[in-house]
Amino acid sequence: MSRFKDKGGKGIPAISTASLPDIIFMLLFFFMVTTVMREVDLKVKVTLPEASETTKLEDKALVDYIYIGPPVSAALGTEPLIQLNDQFARLDEIDGWVQDGNGRRDEVLQPKITRSLKVDKETNMKIVTDVKQELRKSNALKINYSTARGR
Repeated sequence: MSRFKDKGGKGIPAISTASLPDIIFMLLFFFMVTTVMREVDLKVKVTLPEASETTKLEDKALVDYIYIGPPVSAALGTEPLIQLNDQFARLDEIDGWVQDGNGRRDEVLQPKITRSLKVDKETNMKIVTDVKQELRKSNALKINYSTARGR
């Protein structure tokens, strides 16, 4: 007639899974906050040339990208094409694109907008020069060449 029970025969208790949903939600929120969605679907192949003396752009929200290179789809040929945002463009459409980019931002920020040229390294300079002339006509004078970091 003892008052104490013997606890030796119960075995190992099960592992508590009560904190498992907290860990899963914490990981979910982490990936939601840190993941950056790709904004532009590239339709041209761009292999950037390498450069050793490069600097990073400070505010990427004030950068508009122009992609120049051969199209990804072989049905469109092999001549380099211009891509503005998600569509192919002709030279005469650059002015409208610049004005749209200016219209999306405050008037104070418009002089700080940089047009970054991402040009395939095999592209000849004629199309790049033509794009630069169109940007000059549109008064988009702040131009940047994107490169890959080399040695």
